[in-house]
Amino acid sequence: MIYYKIGSTEHELSREDLQKGLFEALEKLGQRKKVLAIPPDYTRLPSRAGELTELIWQFYGDKLTDVLPALGTHTPMKSHQIAHMFGSMPASLIREHDWRNDVVTVGEVPASFVKEVSEGAVNFPWPAQVNKLLLEGKFDLILSIGQVVPHEVVGMANYNKNIFVGTGGVEGINKSHFIGAAYGMERMMGHADTPVRRVFNYASDHFTQNLPIIYVQTVVGLDKSDGKIKTRGLFIGDDTEVFDLAAKLSLQINFEMLEKPLKKVVVYLDPTEFKSTWLGNKSIYRTRMALADGGDLIILAPALIEFGEDKEIDRLIRKYGYFGTPATLKACDEHEELRNNLSAAAHLIHGSSEGRFNITYCPGEEPTNLTQLEIESVGFKYASLREVLKTYDPQKLKDGFNLMPDGEEIFYISNPALGLWAYRERFRY
Repeated sequence: MIYYKIGSTEHELSREDLQKGLFEALEKLGQRKKVLAIPPDYTRLPSRAGELTELIWQFYGDKLTDVLPALGTHTPMKSHQIAHMFGSMPASLIREHDWRNDVVTVGEVPASFVKEVSEGAVNFPWPAQVNKLLLEGKFDLILSIGQVVPHEVVGMANYNKNIFVGTGGVEGINKSHFIGAAYGMERMMGHADTPVRRVFNYASDHFTQNLPIIYVQTVVGLDKSDGKIKTRGLFIGDDTEVFDLAAKLSLQINFEMLEKPLKKVVVYLDPTEFKSTWLGNKSIYRTRMALADGGDLIILAPALIEFGEDKEIDRLIRKYGYFGTPATLKACDEHEELRNNLSAAAHLIHGSSEGRFNITYCPGEEPTNLTQLEIESVGFKYASLREVLKTYDPQKLKDGFNLMPDGEEIFYISNPALGLWAYRERFRY
């Protein structure tokens, strides 16, 4: 059921617009005694989910007893991030999700179903895991909040991914990532109906149907005319219809189809959001279908300090590197530690160009930043951020095509998390 919907390529929703739509939907739900909010974490700041969570607190007051950021494998939010993202909402409401210890398995999607929807790419059952708070908290309303946008693991982010990955556990996250990697990231990105989404939907229909989950979904994108991030849609409901509406609008807002492959792409990673290649590799995922064979991807990463936000995943990335699908699958066959961390294996596949184009990371030069030796050890090229900024200065570049003083044409992206770019002949409809 849809409780509220508004959105188009022309809408520019203000805080007041978000409040009006949200409160209208919450009024329709009637009185609630105990509410849980599940927003994304700080890495999804542009989603407006922080503001929406603050508004939910203003609406329900002390009936909002818990706020569980959907961390997945990400690092818990710091106090200044909580204050920045959630405004006046009390930080005491925040609960930290521990994907290794805080989960319960609510059911298992049969291996036969997983094999069928993945077209034989994998053949294992998938455990539907959620944070135990969802079950033990005895909530009469769970509000899952987030942005629908093209995504490398599931095709389009959010909806029940926020539950099964954002509050999920080790096995569920590992296997869902690997399903997507084995099936093929480029076959899924920008599509709402994918093997991973079908697995999540099976779990929603069979294992969490009695949980009082309502989805609050935004669509947010960059307006190239003025360089500002704008909220184009708000969709609130309790089933796949709300996700499908948001996904259709997201494709119009967040997806850029290009008439020619790109020879050089320069991506900037905002230091407040991107501190790891686990997140920063969105630069690779979201542009790989746009890059020409032999092309160059230059990643400006001033705050890059680690590979994985999870210490074990960081170790595995350092050990096995981004050396392509055959090398990663061989390592999985030979090393139990990688087989037991399939989300890391999937990430290594996602983060490789498979030798088709060049990836150069340009981290900052603070003592905490990743070094040239570390960058090159995992299979990327390295360049000095200070030197590269002399040629490609984000302060002087505009999103999209730029003609440099020496006549070189580059394509600039100020935030890879907001979109998906593809050369027309590489995108599968």
